[in-house]
Amino acid sequence: MNTTVILAEKPSQGAAYAEAFQKVKRADGYFQVEDNRFFDGQAFITWGFGHLVELVQPEAYKDEWKVWDMKFLPILPNTFKFQVAKDKKKQFQVVKNLLKQANEIVVATDCDREGENIARSIIEMAGVSNKPTKRLWINSLEVEEVQKGFHQLKEGDLYLSLSLEAQARQFSDWLVGINASRFYTLMLRQKGLQDVFSVGRVQSPTLYLIYQRQREIEHFKPQPFYEYLGDVHVKEGQFEAKHKERFSSKEEAYSNLKKHGVSEGENQGVIQKLEQTLKATKSPKLHSLSTLQGKANKLWKYSPSTVLKIVQALYEKKLITYPRTDTQYITENEFVYLKENLTSYLSCLGVEIAVAFPEPQKRFVDGQKVQEHYAIVPTKQIAQLDKLSEEERNIYQEIVLTTLSMFAPDYEYEETVVEVNVNGLLFERKGKVEKLKGWKTLFEIYEKPSEETEKPSVLPVITEGEACLVHVKLKEGITQAPKPYTEGQLIQVMKRAGKDIEDEAAKETLKETEGIGTEATRAGIIETLKGQKYIEVKRNIVSVTPKGKILCEAVEGTLLASPEMTAKWEQYLRKIGKGEGTQAAFLQKIQQFLHSLICEAPKQMDQLDKSVKQIKQESSIGVCPVCDKGNIHDKGKFYGCHRYREGCKFSLPKTYCDKTLSVTNIKKLINGQKTGLIKGFKSTKGRSFDAYLRIQDGKLSFEFPNKK
Repeated sequence: MNTTVILAEKPSQGAAYAEAFQKVKRADGYFQVEDNRFFDGQAFITWGFGHLVELVQPEAYKDEWKVWDMKFLPILPNTFKFQVAKDKKKQFQVVKNLLKQANEIVVATDCDREGENIARSIIEMAGVSNKPTKRLWINSLEVEEVQKGFHQLKEGDLYLSLSLEAQARQFSDWLVGINASRFYTLMLRQKGLQDVFSVGRVQSPTLYLIYQRQREIEHFKPQPFYEYLGDVHVKEGQFEAKHKERFSSKEEAYSNLKKHGVSEGENQGVIQKLEQTLKATKSPKLHSLSTLQGKANKLWKYSPSTVLKIVQALYEKKLITYPRTDTQYITENEFVYLKENLTSYLSCLGVEIAVAFPEPQKRFVDGQKVQEHYAIVPTKQIAQLDKLSEEERNIYQEIVLTTLSMFAPDYEYEETVVEVNVNGLLFERKGKVEKLKGWKTLFEIYEKPSEETEKPSVLPVITEGEACLVHVKLKEGITQAPKPYTEGQLIQVMKRAGKDIEDEAAKETLKETEGIGTEATRAGIIETLKGQKYIEVKRNIVSVTPKGKILCEAVEGTLLASPEMTAKWEQYLRKIGKGEGTQAAFLQKIQQFLHSLICEAPKQMDQLDKSVKQIKQESSIGVCPVCDKGNIHDKGKFYGCHRYREGCKFSLPKTYCDKTLSVTNIKKLINGQKTGLIKGFKSTKGRSFDAYLRIQDGKLSFEFPNKK
């Protein structure tokens, strides 16, 4: 009997596929399917839990590579080895047994390079890479779309280059992560810092971008500037106009007035130009993952990783199309079903629109700009909003509203431009009067009017050529520092990386590069930076920590600080995915970079002395009471002396007998004092007691209060 095995990425995906078939039986780790509409024989649906197979650690290649030592760097395996993750061995055995039985394998993991690599690494580890494969490539988990996808399975070999692309990314991240992390950690230990510094091919340039903005803000020096305002009086009323040019000093501003024969105060003028134009603004483009992450952060302060989790959940509930997309276009097929379901979407959200664009517009519908995936739009399945969480409801509404706005009328307004001539000195005023709200009415259901939005002031009746009196005054202003990045803005900063450069040749090379990372990985990179304590996010504002600052100063001048180079690496990875580049060539470049880094980077480490001293002072809680030479630092789970490599083993726990010790009490202890009375210690027998703590002979000891 012919046997087909469908390999999904995770259990929820496998369950979604199972709903599309007849005669389905659930078993431990798989579904058994008998459905002759799709399969000639029996079929099994099984799955991983993401990466069942992972790269081994350095010590699996050579025992000496377990030791963090400069003399063993760079670590460059001849061939990369894989292993089954310890906590996933049971499921891997299920998958392996099924794959061994298969006559044909259907790769049905996520439709992107990582999904392809997950499937191929499992197939390779199971020893069945010689078996024929098909590829399921769909953008929705709806039953109808799944069935359509299984009727139109593609040849598996067509997607092997995507797996090579993801594998090249995986290998390069391992090489850079292992080598650069050990290198910088060891170099900074020589400076007296005992922390571990994680370094990455993608995370480090991202951190450096944030550091650059923070440095711009810290070094910014406000400069005064001067500009002219004109209070214009005409026959029917008055209005304020402004001269476009700014001046760096009062003297320069007054000199320019004198040149035009204009005085500060009242002057004769004329309405030189009066233009009234009806303008229209198109509705926003459909969402890619990054635009949705940016909008959600702006509206609700959701982090990019939170948005990714929400859209993944909505996708698995079959309410939206594939979320990890970098495209803002759909094909005519999607447009047709969206149009057919228009009434249902409007009813779901309780909104109304006049359909102004019943036919596809190139701004949204362009099959040539859709490659693997199209924009994030709702599926044919309509949500029950009361069954969604608040976060899911917000994101779903945003996706549906943006999609509906594609059909809605343009936002129309009348713009009036008035130009006033005062002896050749021009003052301008723009006015705007809303004529048709159009697509903007849709977003009123959750967008609050901005307090910063100025209500358009009505201009008096004016005629071109009309004489007027203009009261000119000089206004002083101060230049503002750049604003720090919000967490949502980081996604766009990463996408733009490498594009805001002056080198025209490099700019042309990077024209089509999507900057640092991919739609699917950028949120994870930001989470990694937070997890490594390199950045902090407070009230949605991102800042670099002292630890992050040290690393940025250490990598400055290397490719690890170069967003442009990282963008070029991403561009070459894409070439591998298209079959235009090779994995070997890419990895050779990575190895050359590592050799260069280890040779050249130590030369600039001396410039870190000042910053290292500062971070030591900031992180030190006090002098070690045992050796009198070392400093006590927060080590995560305990406080310890930084001279432990020199033999000082003194440490203090953060939690003692079930009580958390405050920093204040830790400082008292290392200064030779006893703590305040701490209530609620627990003995080994579970009894509660109160006591003071002090250090005796280098160890904690109790001092009990006198009882009457």
